[in-house]
Amino acid sequence: MSQTFFFYDLETSGLDPRADRIMQFAGQRTDLDLNPIGDPINLLVKLNDDTLPSPQAIFVTKITPQKTQQDGLTEHEFAKFLVTEIFTPGTIATGYNSIRFDDEFIRHLLWRNFHDPYEWQWKDNRSRWDLLDVARLTRALRPEGINWPFDQEGKATNRLELITKLNKINHQSAHDALSDVTALIAVTKLIKTKQPKLYNYLFKLRDKKEIQKLVNLVNPQPFVYSSGRLASEFNKTSVFHPLAPTPNGNILVYDLRYNLDNLLAGKGNELEDEGENVEFGERSFSPVKKSDYPNSENLSEPRRGESFSELDDKKTFLHSRVKDGSQNSTFSPIVKELKYNRCPAVAPLSVLDQQDGWKKLQLTKETVMKNLQTLTKNPTFAEQSRTAHEERPDFPPAPDPESALYDGFLNNADRVRCDKITNTKPDQLADFHPEFADPRLPELLTHYKARNFPNTLSATEQDQWEQYRAKRLSQQAPTFLAELETFTATKQDPFLAEELYLWYQSLL
Repeated sequence: MSQTFFFYDLETSGLDPRADRIMQFAGQRTDLDLNPIGDPINLLVKLNDDTLPSPQAIFVTKITPQKTQQDGLTEHEFAKFLVTEIFTPGTIATGYNSIRFDDEFIRHLLWRNFHDPYEWQWKDNRSRWDLLDVARLTRALRPEGINWPFDQEGKATNRLELITKLNKINHQSAHDALSDVTALIAVTKLIKTKQPKLYNYLFKLRDKKEIQKLVNLVNPQPFVYSSGRLASEFNKTSVFHPLAPTPNGNILVYDLRYNLDNLLAGKGNELEDEGENVEFGERSFSPVKKSDYPNSENLSEPRRGESFSELDDKKTFLHSRVKDGSQNSTFSPIVKELKYNRCPAVAPLSVLDQQDGWKKLQLTKETVMKNLQTLTKNPTFAEQSRTAHEERPDFPPAPDPESALYDGFLNNADRVRCDKITNTKPDQLADFHPEFADPRLPELLTHYKARNFPNTLSATEQDQWEQYRAKRLSQQAPTFLAELETFTATKQDPFLAEELYLWYQSLL
């Protein structure tokens, strides 16, 4: 089964994959040498009448709800298109911060429309890859041959539109999905051409088994790791060591940039004690929250920069506050969870022995080995880290079945019933009432029918849908109106402001 890349990007109505919706989808298939296969894909998806988009998002993308209603596919049509035409066997779904952002929107879309939300990422030789972490590790270890941008404060940034600008890559319209896809393919070619050895190595790490060979508790060894949660002054990269397992089959790792004895004694970098902490001696493990990262770039555009998915925000770790050269400080996790199935950018420690690797990370081998020795002398720390991680605050119960994707897996019988729904003709849906075992699915089916085939709703189902829709809109309205008022006051694009207000009036 031959493999191909499918580079893709989304524009959405907001940042929350559980509540917001895909409005634009664009992509291009290529072979493994990055040569285009077929024509690019660029389409809109209808924004349904139960959603008020973020005005901030619309002012960036310039895509109005009315435009999607006029030219877009229904969610049902779009979901079927993805599973039959886009994420075909052998496809490597590829994006820029796609694993933490775009992929989550795809999962929730497929869930709402009764397709399996996971198979498109692994079944039949499928896989996924995220070029943001590839760019981070390339910048940290092998930056030669590529111009790397800095933000207005002089901090390293990996925003796609800035990388393309510095390297004279055509990127006509940042925040347009197809333009971003074209630019990403060009940046991928740039990395592959300038640093082919590192590129090919990271390409293999799409397979979590390859990562487990390097990062494991059977033969624990220090390794290099790039992550958006690490400090910009170190190019988001440090040397870590395996620490403890997690219940979901992942692993906790420790940043050997820091000396554990000094941290626990309160020396050097100060520890954060905010949030609902889990006690650990005189110090604590504090929850990671978006508010902990006030200086992280691109929080309004998480698919393109140094930002963090809400789905990652429930972790509990030991932190230091790292001075970044400005008046502010940034948080850097001392202990963090490495997820094997998220294509983490890791490398063996030996890469630092070449091309001034240690100097690039502002580390020395002596410091790392000394801190490893200190970590080893504190055997209870690993268990306390594991316990604190397991006791981290969890999300509250999902308010509705559309948000409840991660509340459990479907059994085989319900999976068969879901597959039957996706293949049932609209005129047969009205009388189709499967005996679901999962309590989420009956209401989800009502919503699916209401959005895609409203004529199939019974009077009772229509009432249920209208009650749900009214509640959802009433929850979204205050934020929507406040954002819209802000943009209206600045007189930015009055046409978009008027269109958004007309959309609001039409829904209410």
